[in-house]
Amino acid sequence: MGIKIPNMKPNYSLDDMRCFCMVAQYGSFKQAAVALQMPLSTLSRRIAKLEQDLALRLFNRDAHRVQLTFAGQRYYRRSAPIFDELDNVAACLQQDRNEAKGTIRISAPINFSVQVLVHHFNAFMRQYPDIELDLKLSNQTIDIDEEAMDLAFRIGHHSATHWIGRQLTNIRFAICGPANLDVSHIKAPADLAGLPTVLCSPMLTWSLQHIHSGEKQAYTATDNIRLKVDDMSLLTEVISGGIGVGFIPDYHAQPLLESGKIQHILPDWSNQARGCEMLYRDRDNIPYRVRLLIDFMLQRFQGNDGVL
Repeated sequence: MGIKIPNMKPNYSLDDMRCFCMVAQYGSFKQAAVALQMPLSTLSRRIAKLEQDLALRLFNRDAHRVQLTFAGQRYYRRSAPIFDELDNVAACLQQDRNEAKGTIRISAPINFSVQVLVHHFNAFMRQYPDIELDLKLSNQTIDIDEEAMDLAFRIGHHSATHWIGRQLTNIRFAICGPANLDVSHIKAPADLAGLPTVLCSPMLTWSLQHIHSGEKQAYTATDNIRLKVDDMSLLTEVISGGIGVGFIPDYHAQPLLESGKIQHILPDWSNQARGCEMLYRDRDNIPYRVRLLIDFMLQRFQGNDGVL
């Protein structure tokens, strides 16, 4: 049977220890009381109470000076570092509130980051050289709470409903195919059936909307599927390589359309609105560096630089 160790909860607080450390540091009750903005009589009572609780004399006092006892010296050596560390923590928190420095942890999709966000991140880091961006890029949905993210960028629907979301832009998708593919008979989404098709997860069903009439249709390829992938860059390469038709965002498609490597199929049909949101946890109590990035991204996407 084990020995039960009694709960030796101290009767004094960190404030008592700080009072002791200040007197030890200054070697004077009067100077310590001034530094602590505390009446001298109150400080004397608190030190006396601390000595009583510890059952140890910490100071030798006479009319001219205050000196630590041997026990007081040992107590001071062990106590002082605690307050040094607390002061360091307070300084770090003050930095979070007021200084443009430190690390921002960000979750974002790979393709949108490589094609769009990187330009904005570059501009932000040039403007704020003491801020570091720690990017976790993934086309899979990660747990942004568990990963302790400061910001997250999400395309389309997301499950982080308890985070604050700010709409940045709408992503437009285009139906594209190899440049040499005969699509003269394609007049409506249903005519895509049977064409060689490449798909990118999770958009296995294409939610389409006519840009003029507003008519909505959903198209799902059921046969002649040549490839399924979860990376938009690879999908685009496969389309331009002549393998099949795919559904790709305009920021991927535009340079390839202009160069003639791919062709735009059914240009009057685009995706139903698929927004990009910037997510963060708190509207007020956030580090200054995170607030800077939030405001920076909102300004960039609302201005000319934010156009995809």
